[in-house]
Amino acid sequence: MIRRFKEAAKTELISGVSLPKAIAIDEYKGDTDAGTYQLIIANAETHEPIDILPNRRKETVKDYLSKHGADVEIVVMDMNLSFKAAVRKALGQPVIVADRFHYCRYIYWASDEVRRQVQKEWHEYDRKKCKRMRHVLYKRQEKLTKTNAWYLARYTNMSETLKQAHELKEAYFKWFDWAKETKDLVEVKKQLEAFYRKVEDSNIPAFKKAIRTFKNWQTEILNSFSFGFSNGFLEGINNKTKVMKRNAYGFRRFDHFRAKILLNIKYKEIGVHLG
Repeated sequence: MIRRFKEAAKTELISGVSLPKAIAIDEYKGDTDAGTYQLIIANAETHEPIDILPNRRKETVKDYLSKHGADVEIVVMDMNLSFKAAVRKALGQPVIVADRFHYCRYIYWASDEVRRQVQKEWHEYDRKKCKRMRHVLYKRQEKLTKTNAWYLARYTNMSETLKQAHELKEAYFKWFDWAKETKDLVEVKKQLEAFYRKVEDSNIPAFKKAIRTFKNWQTEILNSFSFGFSNGFLEGINNKTKVMKRNAYGFRRFDHFRAKILLNIKYKEIGVHLG
């Protein structure tokens, strides 16, 4: 079976690909003989996987893009400084688009850090209950049920800092939802900088740390509204990859796992399971 699989992979998987104008890159945990993490490259427009690299090291990414990326103009990625450096060294000055999920989570992380710090001073019951109900701090306030709104009011009224953090989170997502709909990028940038000033005025360290990251990636964040690309589909592919790995109790060889992923997605309409 393995010999037949390897023969099919040689025929079906073409080497020496030429990358398209817009690509998306993301890492996943493969745990193979090539290393713990591998990097998948896909077409950002058609969402088709193109290739998988044996590791996520900067030199590996740079060498691959230098060899195959002559036509690449847009790269969608998470906020990984190593990827950013590799892309710029290989491609010069491409348009880098930050994935929306990855920069939004910095706001969630800041909000959660404030919650963890504040609840340390509370009674054991409220500390444990707030931890279990932390999802009410993540959701948009207008989408909360009556019960969840009650818990939100209870815990934000117990701490002025937590209340302020929640207001900042809500202000950010108000900007984010509006920015997705508008076409005026100059105004988007202006309103983002207004949010920075709110954070500075609040003097909450967790949020000040988050906006430092935003400022470092501001061009790439604004590009996400200008070009509209996302890495969401790659997260879906990576979830399928995790299922393949779990069903096989892991793959020792990188070349076998790479072929399994690419062939599985290429022939997803046919189906790959028996029984």
